[in-house]
Amino acid sequence: MVITPSRAELIDEVGQTVTKSVIEGTFNDQDEPAVAQDYQSFFEESPKEIVDEVWQILDRQYVDGTFNGQDWQAVRQDYLNRSYESQAEAYNAIQEMLELLDDPFTWFMSPEEFKSMQIDSNGDSVGVGLLLKQDHTTQEFILVHPIEATPAYDAGILPGDVLVKIDRENTQGMSLREVNHLLQGRVGTSVILTVRRAKRELEFEVTREPIEIDPVRYTYRNTPAGEIGYIRLNQFSRIAAQEMREAINDLEAQEVNGYILDLRSNPGGLIYSCIEIARMWLDKGKIVSTVSRRNSNENIARNQALTDKPLVVLVNEGSAAASEILAAALQDNQRGVLVGTSTAGYNSVQSVRVLSDGSGLAVTIAKYFTPNGRDISQVRVTPDQVVSLTPAQQTVMIREDSAATMSDPQYVQAVEMLTQLIQN
Repeated sequence: MVITPSRAELIDEVGQTVTKSVIEGTFNDQDEPAVAQDYQSFFEESPKEIVDEVWQILDRQYVDGTFNGQDWQAVRQDYLNRSYESQAEAYNAIQEMLELLDDPFTWFMSPEEFKSMQIDSNGDSVGVGLLLKQDHTTQEFILVHPIEATPAYDAGILPGDVLVKIDRENTQGMSLREVNHLLQGRVGTSVILTVRRAKRELEFEVTREPIEIDPVRYTYRNTPAGEIGYIRLNQFSRIAAQEMREAINDLEAQEVNGYILDLRSNPGGLIYSCIEIARMWLDKGKIVSTVSRRNSNENIARNQALTDKPLVVLVNEGSAAASEILAAALQDNQRGVLVGTSTAGYNSVQSVRVLSDGSGLAVTIAKYFTPNGRDISQVRVTPDQVVSLTPAQQTVMIREDSAATMSDPQYVQAVEMLTQLIQN
């Protein structure tokens, strides 16, 4: 299962590094430079040269030095020995070559698609507020959670709905990236979404709007555990760390006994925001390691924790990328107890490259590992206490806004776990 990544890619000036985590959809200040040769936009490459350009980038940067068990030199000879009559034939060959890697996070974009991605990143393109996962068995696109107060939420689309058509075009055979692209468009434009709910197909026409997410919400609560702080972290945005610091400081001033940190359906965000927030909870220990073919970097806590009080963390299948990094760091360092369901397992570092004919290439250049050495993209993050929700329970929580109340089984279990931690 894969969670739709954020589309907030930041495209820099021509010839500059464009580095992002597809999970977080943003710059990673620790990634190595993505541009190893000059951007040649003033002349047109031959189709064969574009194929070789892609091969060269992968040869230098792709995270897996075995190239998924392929003889990469032989692959080059195979594709360079072919004749290409047009750019379209070359693009098809590139797609075929990338399929050998079996990596959904390494993909090619035509000039039109790459230009569209740049428009998306500049804020001119907006969406409908769907958080999707792709079932590995059926390849269907299942709604994990509609983002609150977005067009999809207001239209009545529910968790568990299967997205079968976009503008009456069947999604079967599409990639998650293609679906995400079709959901986006200019502000004010509409898109027709067809979902399967139980055995019925329902059609919704929704209007695209800018999706604004308040990164942090928090409340002081009286519970069976005593006075606690509940913090909901929706996204690792540029202001999330600042708001998290304010939340913890305020709750500490109110002398809470412990905390529940809710990371459910948080799709990720900025990696440096994640690390900064982790340091607010961890006084020492590793946070995350970033490992490429050439080197590795470790992020560690720096004795800057704002609290050492008991902590329970809520996660689910919609918790992706930076959410998984934070949850795993707290779990591996035995700083927090995790409650909920296994996370998305959507976690790697990508570099987006501008090619010489204006097309683009996203390449997996590194992986994230937890303090205990877990590759989240392979094993996900499993809670200490698994509590699943039925589709009916998910629907009730969203439509009746009862999430993180005593009608929410995962929250109830979190309170029980926190009570035990406080008493001990």
